[in-house]
Amino acid sequence: MSLYLYNTLTRKKEPFTPLHPPYVGMYVCGPTVYGDPHLGHARAAITFDVLFRYLRYLGYQVRYVRNITDVGHLEGDADEGEDKILKKARLEKVEPIEIAQRYTALYHKAMDALNVLRPSVEPTATGHIAQQIAMIERILQNGYAYEVNGSVYLDVEKYRQDYPYGILSGRNIEELIAGSRELEGQAEKKHPWDFALWKRAEPTHLMQWDSPWGRGFPGWHIECSAMSIHYLGVPFDIHGGGLDLIFPHHEAEIAQAHACFGPEAHHQARFWIHNNLVTIEGQKMSKSLGNFITIEEIFTGRHPKLSRGYPPMALRFLFLQAHYRSTVDFSEEALSAAYKGYLRLMTAFERLKEVRPHTYSSFSVSAWRERVFTALHDDLNTAAALAAFFEQTEDILRLRRQEIFLTPEDLSLLQKTWQEVLIDILGLIPLTQVEWHRWKIAIELLIRLRREARAAKNYSLADLLRDELQNMGVRLLDFPDETLWEMHE
Repeated sequence: MSLYLYNTLTRKKEPFTPLHPPYVGMYVCGPTVYGDPHLGHARAAITFDVLFRYLRYLGYQVRYVRNITDVGHLEGDADEGEDKILKKARLEKVEPIEIAQRYTALYHKAMDALNVLRPSVEPTATGHIAQQIAMIERILQNGYAYEVNGSVYLDVEKYRQDYPYGILSGRNIEELIAGSRELEGQAEKKHPWDFALWKRAEPTHLMQWDSPWGRGFPGWHIECSAMSIHYLGVPFDIHGGGLDLIFPHHEAEIAQAHACFGPEAHHQARFWIHNNLVTIEGQKMSKSLGNFITIEEIFTGRHPKLSRGYPPMALRFLFLQAHYRSTVDFSEEALSAAYKGYLRLMTAFERLKEVRPHTYSSFSVSAWRERVFTALHDDLNTAAALAAFFEQTEDILRLRRQEIFLTPEDLSLLQKTWQEVLIDILGLIPLTQVEWHRWKIAIELLIRLRREARAAKNYSLADLLRDELQNMGVRLLDFPDETLWEMHE
């Protein structure tokens, strides 16, 4: 069974085979650290965390590189305007490095809570200025860039004579011309659609470095090209990021790689993979619309659109329930439903440990397991894989009650699949043994008192205990000889 991934470059699913098996090189664009991590950061991180986990599960040795952008990302993703980190530093009257370090730490804290594994390498843009300058020098030597007034721009028209520009996004120069407008400070460019590799810095600019063209700072796009190629070579296997990065950022990266290394760059990466975006109740997430939600606000509930806080696994499960290439429309209702789904599966996971083997099997575990991995092999379809687990919860209940049976071998395979997929690949954190045993003791005590009340025909007390259990997020499953339960929020 081959793993198929959707390649934005070719616009189709392709079987994944690394360039140098069993080694895999994967680069993902990380955050620009000037503000609190938000839902968009979480979606991208979880998407590529699952891919990282799955590739390792399949036996590959993965070097996962995810950068930190701490300079050069100007407002509006353009070549003019203020650096986002410098703007934040000016507003707070602190040094830019303080802003970068503070929000990098907050990003790490949020990702750790969401059980996102740390990448193999996490380079910063400011730590790789030499690599960026070297790449720009080579692009200039190859004739695909020009220097003016201390700034260096990639000459898109010159580049188009040898390579297609727009191959990733599908855009063409005519569209760019129609959508372009003269911006202040862009008169020095040959064409409005040329983009900066290096920008001359004013004396008051707080982040600047020496270069062959004078004091300045790198353009946003060159940072990722230089860091990815430095750690993974060119071409490498997988380049990932959010859908909003396809143009101009990733399109520019491909152009820089070709301009620097020629045709052997092969579009910088073989697979370009993009996760879709998060909307808020049908609208684009935006601070100006008042619907911008940070990860910390999800955890604490301190946001007008939330009535309470939710644990990290509720948010992780929400994203896993959708295919990574589909839009996720966030609302408290959707988040609450995701948390209920998470608790239901984790309860079933614990119940599975209580099942006793039998001398024969009532159903084929291997056929069900194949269905789960077929979904994951089909462009990482976590939604379809989770659907298979939800369908299995009733079977686990019946196995627990010995209405259906599994041999020791089949039971072991079933337990192994739940552990491997839900915990190891999808990265869900099970209920801790302390949590589980505390809940189990308290819940089963209340259930026993309820059964005794029903036996004594004290139905008002029995109903009161049932209602209290429901308020605790416990769903009761009554049978003639026993009452089982599951966490249901």
